Amino acid sequence: MSDPFVHPSAVVLTDEVGVDVRVGALACVAGGARLEDGAHVGEGAVVSPGVRIGARARVEPGAVVTHDVPSGAVVQGHPAVIVGYVDAPTRSAVAAEQMRGAAQSSVSVSAVRGVQLHTLREVQDLRGFLCAAEFDLDLPFVPKRCFWVYAVPNQQIRGEHAHRQCAQFLVAVKGQLRVVTDDGTRREEFWLDRPNLGLYLPPMTWGIQYGYSEDAVLMVLASDPYDPQDYIRQYDEFLSLTRSQEAA
Repeated sequence: MSDPFVHPSAVVLTDEVGVDVRVGALACVAGGARLEDGAHVGEGAVVSPGVRIGARARVEPGAVVTHDVPSGAVVQGHPAVIVGYVDAPTRSAVAAEQMRGAAQSSVSVSAVRGVQLHTLREVQDLRGFLCAAEFDLDLPFVPKRCFWVYAVPNQQIRGEHAHRQCAQFLVAVKGQLRVVTDDGTRREEFWLDRPNLGLYLPPMTWGIQYGYSEDAVLMVLASDPYDPQDYIRQYDEFLSLTRSQEAA
């Protein structure tokens, strides 16, 4: 990890940092925020008192940050909102475009271990569109649970956890959102923006959802019933477990 860095002309109201902070010319560092390892605050940005800038997070120049920034997130604007994640290239939807209206489903493999982007079969005619999936044919597992996430404010994030045993299949049945997947070594971001795209997250995949449109409805199919003990909610614990599995 590296020390946090505050760029010139930024204002970070902090008197508590986990490690030494490198400060550019004309930056102001005083009074109540917290910068973690590798955080960067861009030129002219303002970070409010009490706000945490997570490890490796990046505050873009001119941003006004009034809420905590998750580790690895990139924020911009006034007020600042998440616009991406570091080291998480966005997967192109070209393959999905090519398969629109196709009679057969297709699967695109991610750089993140086990993650798959599914283009489901879709039928289009003048009466409307129909998308179908057979659980034992088109999906990676037979679901035992289903839930919906909706009415998520654009600036909020969901997920930020992994599962020990449960696999998930995510579909934006309405609207759009962005999903970051992480296997402890690699990250990749996916844009779910149509109801015939499904994203498969196997067990031990860290998932983050953000950038929900106002009308977004995310349907999640799960391979197992709800079990609070199956959740891994701390990223450091997730990294430790993935490294232990790789070493075994």
